[in-house]
Amino acid sequence: MSIDHIDAIIAIASGKGGVGKSTTAVNLAVALAQSGKKIGLLDADIHGPSIPRMLGLADQKPRIDSGSKKIYPLLAHGIQCMSMGFLVPESEAMVWRGPMVAGALSQLLSDVTWGELDVLVVDMPPGTGDAQLTLSQKVNLAGAIMVTTPQDIALLDCQKGVQMFRKVHVPILGMVENMGQFICPHCGGESAIFSQGGAARLASTCQTEVLAKIPLDMSIREHGDNGTPIVAASPSCPQAISYINLAHEVMSRLQTLSKRKISIPVIKV
Repeated sequence: MSIDHIDAIIAIASGKGGVGKSTTAVNLAVALAQSGKKIGLLDADIHGPSIPRMLGLADQKPRIDSGSKKIYPLLAHGIQCMSMGFLVPESEAMVWRGPMVAGALSQLLSDVTWGELDVLVVDMPPGTGDAQLTLSQKVNLAGAIMVTTPQDIALLDCQKGVQMFRKVHVPILGMVENMGQFICPHCGGESAIFSQGGAARLASTCQTEVLAKIPLDMSIREHGDNGTPIVAASPSCPQAISYINLAHEVMSRLQTLSKRKISIPVIKV
């Protein structure tokens, strides 16, 4: 497989869709690259790939070697990236059953020429299905980061995601609480639209930590839609700094584990 020269592979996951998982994965990957690391980003959401648009590559196609059939990832904002969205039209629905999704993900892992990477960030589809099982079985994941919003419905599904990864012996590196506070673009006031403190309570229950709290902010959405993640567009703004601090936290944990040659304990559930 072409992942032999990747130091660490981490999954960015969520129990349900719409919680900002892809936005977190993209900005985390760009922030890691800005710190001087060699970073790859794999969009594992076969049915709903969003990475091409969020990186400004919606109309681009990867180069495919005619002989070996190897796929060369595209480059954007300092990171190598690959997505099923590069191989099919953006408006085309992928009406595939589970085995086809698992096969496509396996090919993205084995047929893409990643080269040497410090970290491969994998943007997972929501839920606890075939893609999650395929990834955990095909590669040695360094860990998973769960993304959730603070309200109870999202937290219930996030907890299921934590349990799923632990059942397949993938450590949980921590959680990201997304959209915890809405920041008004007019007055700067903050409102807890989706409740507050939920991720901290769940992290305590699951014996892990909240690695970052990302606000619900219009500029994050606008930059993602425009293909320039906020970490790349405005790295000194408070919203970007939240992602940059998350990147530092992730690298610190990975480096500590590597030096000690230990794993974060996999807690039985």
